[in-house]
Amino acid sequence: MSFHEVRFPASLSFGSVGGPERRTDIVTLANGFEERNTPWAHARRRYDGGMGLRSLDDLETLIAFFEARQGQLIGFRWKDWSDYKSCAPSQEVSSSDQLIATGDEVTDTFSLTKTYRSGEFSYARPITKPVAGSVRVAVGGDPLQDGPDFTVDETTGALIFQRAPGVGAEIRAGFEFDVPVRFDTDAILTSVSSFQAGEAPNIPIVEVRV
Repeated sequence: MSFHEVRFPASLSFGSVGGPERRTDIVTLANGFEERNTPWAHARRRYDGGMGLRSLDDLETLIAFFEARQGQLIGFRWKDWSDYKSCAPSQEVSSSDQLIATGDEVTDTFSLTKTYRSGEFSYARPITKPVAGSVRVAVGGDPLQDGPDFTVDETTGALIFQRAPGVGAEIRAGFEFDVPVRFDTDAILTSVSSFQAGEAPNIPIVEVRV
């Protein structure tokens, strides 16, 4: 799959509308009960990128970005302003934010995840596009240094240790991240007159699996 490791201009994505989408198959039985199943293990996010446009210069930036991605052909990074940190939006990223795994003294590569909790239930979301320089890691409560102790593959979200963490050691991480997406249209229809009147174009954007 073609993917450019470049972020959609964050100033344009600010103010956009969107969020997670699930797919649920529901069958209503003869007795009125339901059977519910899903073919998706993970949610897929959708956004409208037109809501953040505020000037004709913004529109020109959007068109240039769209042309460079060749419409739907090439994916890119997207900053979801409502959900881009391993912690709460009002907090600062910390190495203790997320429990990634427990060491076994053999495994030296782990995948970054963000866990969403509601009561006793939780969902672990794979993070495949961490932001460069934002990842903080601790093993057994001890903060580690990026480079001497670990590296992060910013294109896959793989966390690689120089030395495998010991048996039972908690591996925790904090980070900022982007969403891998693509345009969900091969056409952007704009009108200068309507844009000056306050009508933003519809720019559908959808998450891609990487």
